[in-house]
Amino acid sequence: MTLFDELKARGLIAQMTDEEQIKDLINNGKATFYIGFDPTADSLHVGHFMALCLMKRLQMAGNRPIALIGGGTAMIGDPSGRTDMRSMMTRETIQHNCDCFKKQMERFIEFGEGKAMMVNNADWLLDLNYIDVLREVGACFSVNNMLRAECYKQRMEKGLSFLEFNYMIMQSYDFYYLYKNYNCNFQFGGNDQWSNMLGGTELIRRKLGEDAHAMTITLLLNSEGKKMGKTASGAVWLDPNKTSPFDFYQYWRNVADSDVLKCIRMLTFLPIEEIDAMDSWEGSQLNTAKEILAYELTKLVHGEEEAAKAQAAAKALFANGGMNTENMPTTTLSAEDFTDGKILVIDMLLKSKLAASKSEARRLIQQGGVFVADVKTDSLDATVEESAFDGDGIIVKKGKKTFHKFTK
Repeated sequence: MTLFDELKARGLIAQMTDEEQIKDLINNGKATFYIGFDPTADSLHVGHFMALCLMKRLQMAGNRPIALIGGGTAMIGDPSGRTDMRSMMTRETIQHNCDCFKKQMERFIEFGEGKAMMVNNADWLLDLNYIDVLREVGACFSVNNMLRAECYKQRMEKGLSFLEFNYMIMQSYDFYYLYKNYNCNFQFGGNDQWSNMLGGTELIRRKLGEDAHAMTITLLLNSEGKKMGKTASGAVWLDPNKTSPFDFYQYWRNVADSDVLKCIRMLTFLPIEEIDAMDSWEGSQLNTAKEILAYELTKLVHGEEEAAKAQAAAKALFANGGMNTENMPTTTLSAEDFTDGKILVIDMLLKSKLAASKSEARRLIQQGGVFVADVKTDSLDATVEESAFDGDGIIVKKGKKTFHKFTK
């Protein structure tokens, strides 16, 4: 099976241009391709998994990945899939996030001379002259065509700023710049980026002629892939300080029955033949499939040792049909955590990383997703007495399947 055939078999390809040339490039290791990452946080999340795994697959076949960090476009904000305008970030924050991304990407792809590279579009976008952009780039775009793009349609009723309207032009210019300066002949992105990607392909052809070989592929179910990174309580991060390896494992262990085989096919590196054999699995076999999925992805992000520990802890937690609190993730509270002999439930959620922020903790409580000692917490001012932590401590449940023990 060729690489192209494998990508299709795994359900990763939705749309493309120049199919025969695409096959030739990626099957023979001749593609230099880029995928863009928006540096709006200091960690990647599981919604980035398809892109990261795709980069790894293509590099293993001899192709060269470019991780494009949108330090420049982040100052504009992508309107795709949004109902409001993004907040602006400082250059220092963007650079910090870029540094964090690279460390996490090194788990998937190899950087170095002739290998993968990371570039930041701030390096060229921030130096552009506005008049030059209007003359050299803006002249290649039809406003009528841009307004027909889905990424703009959904914002027209609420209001689309002229700042955001320029996002497609800036993203298109990225591909043009990478093509000229890094021999980048390929771009990958999600279905929600299709219009922007076609803009880049068209810009190259308009500026450099019809013989310029610039190609695009979008990833199937990318919008669903982005949702993978979100739960009712926020994001599932690749940074172990934000989402522990155990919680990461549990997230994948608890995916819906209808999603597990699809996730195994798209996100793991198990052989296609082995995955095909799972297609007939049902009932308790799907639980085995979920364990396989959780272990493989935790190993990919956190290493084999952490994956094994997370799997053992998860199995021990619910051994013999009960709940083994000895293997439950635990937070030990100190005297400094209490005020007047009490601690806010919100502070417990933050200290244990069950919530990444106060706003997330409030949302969890308001949505009825927090239980303290089996009692639903419905007040943002809810507290727990210090004496409640004597002995074996107390259990806090987030949602239906996330448990955490607190001791003193």
